[in-house]
Amino acid sequence: MLKNILFDFDGVIIDSMAVREFGFRKIFKQFPKEKIDKLIEFHYKNGGMSRFLKIQHFFNQILGQNISDDEVLKYADKFSELMKNELVKKSYLISQTVDFIKNNYKKYNLHIVSGSEENELNFLVQKLDLKEYFISVHGSPTPKNILVQNLLKKNNYQQNETILIGDSINDFEASQFNNIKFIGFNNPELKKLGNYLEDFKLMSSYCCC
Repeated sequence: MLKNILFDFDGVIIDSMAVREFGFRKIFKQFPKEKIDKLIEFHYKNGGMSRFLKIQHFFNQILGQNISDDEVLKYADKFSELMKNELVKKSYLISQTVDFIKNNYKKYNLHIVSGSEENELNFLVQKLDLKEYFISVHGSPTPKNILVQNLLKKNNYQQNETILIGDSINDFEASQFNNIKFIGFNNPELKKLGNYLEDFKLMSSYCCC
C-alpha cells in the first residue's frame, strides 16, 4: 500500500526547464555559443542533476578547463538569483500535479527531492504557496540518491510503501539506488523504463498497489 510520495520539482511540479536554459545562457554569455549549446543539450538530458554538477561538466568536459569549488559556487549563486526572480510566477506550475498534491496531501506523506539548490528550492516552494503540502523539501548540492536515502532513513519509511515521481534518468537512478518504485512523468523517453504517468488523474492506479 502506497504511503509516501517523493516528487522531483523541475518538470514534475513546475515547468522550468526553458527558464533554467535561459539562466545557463545568461551566466555563461561570455563563452562561445556552440559550447553553451552543448551544455544546454546536457542540461535537458539530465534534468534531475544539480546545477553544481552541470557547471563542473561545462568547464571540465565541454571547455576542457579546471574550475574550483569557489568558482562553481559563484556561478551557482548567479544562477540562483535569476531563478528566484523568474520562477516565483505561478504560471509555470504544472496544474495537474498541483491539483493532485492539494487533493491528496492529507492521504500520503509528500516530500520534494530535487536537483535544484536547496535554499532556492525552499524559497520557491514558499513563494508559490506550496509549503503547507509537503512534510519536507530537499535539494542539491547533496546528490539525489543520497537525499532519498537520508529521507527514507530519517522517517523510517518502508521501501515498498514509497515511490519517486520524476522526469529524468537521474530520478530513475535515484529510485533504483534506494530500491523504491519509480514513476516517469513529462518525458516520453522514460516510458521504456516501465511505469509512466500520462496524467495525474491516473495516479489512482498506483496509489493502491
